[in-house]
Amino acid sequence: MAYSSVSGRPAHSRRVRPAADRGSAHSWTVGRVVGQVVLVIAALGIAIPTLWVFVASFKDKSEFYGSPWTWPKGLHWQNYADAFVDAKLGQYFGTSVLVTVMSMAMVLVIALPCSYVLARFDFPGKKILKLAVQAGLFINVNYIVVPIFLMLVDADKLLYNIMPNGFFVNNVFILALVYASTSLPFTIFLLQDFFASIPKDYEEAAMIDGASQTRIMTRIFFPMAMPAISMSMLFNFLTYWNDYIISMTLMTGNNRTVQVGLLNLMQTQKAATNYGRLYAGMVIVMVPVLIFYAVVQKKLLETSTMGGIK
Repeated sequence: MAYSSVSGRPAHSRRVRPAADRGSAHSWTVGRVVGQVVLVIAALGIAIPTLWVFVASFKDKSEFYGSPWTWPKGLHWQNYADAFVDAKLGQYFGTSVLVTVMSMAMVLVIALPCSYVLARFDFPGKKILKLAVQAGLFINVNYIVVPIFLMLVDADKLLYNIMPNGFFVNNVFILALVYASTSLPFTIFLLQDFFASIPKDYEEAAMIDGASQTRIMTRIFFPMAMPAISMSMLFNFLTYWNDYIISMTLMTGNNRTVQVGLLNLMQTQKAATNYGRLYAGMVIVMVPVLIFYAVVQKKLLETSTMGGIK
């Protein structure tokens, strides 16, 4: 009698899954067909307007008086040059990049160790801190932007003798600080749940090898939490980059962000009926979002592989 070299059982006793059963997992049921149709419609609903804006950004001013669905006769790159230079969208673009980078750096520096401590340590007042973080999730920053602005104005009044031009209002660093502070509850809440799901075996094995808590946090937990970190970075990036209300309120001078500059460009070009420059500005605003998503999308699809413990 022939025996299997792996299981030790007779070879003829192994059950062979019928081909029909193996293919049943991939069969097209009604629910699956409906789901695929809904996903295709949703994807087209996003892709078609995006492609239309991209195509329209290359049209000449005279081409918009005909059918809006016609392809441009040529690549009118002057629209991008006019939007980037003449409409000062390049200056606003640089301000948004600077504010977004500073905000994300602040959030990561504060949220990563804070969420790690809340997830892995027990100390007096831990429940109160976790409750405060959860309560921060229900605060919409758009509702408190006016009190924040008034607080910054009062702070500038105290510094008037030292800094007549003010410091807290119309300052990119203060704007980045407001962004970071208002997004901390969501980031900490997301990361601490991920850190808490990591088995203690990793931590104990590293402590046996003589690793300190700081080394365990930076060398073991942070790399394993990259899917959650990438997700929080993506949400925060979209929040900072697409913000209009906070930036419009706190940045009262000419140093505006790209969303405020895009609205000014929209109002100007509608009056001048130069829609090509307007669509070029929209493409300039969309490109960083697409690039950032392309960079982090692989990490978003990853899961924590807990296969390092033997």
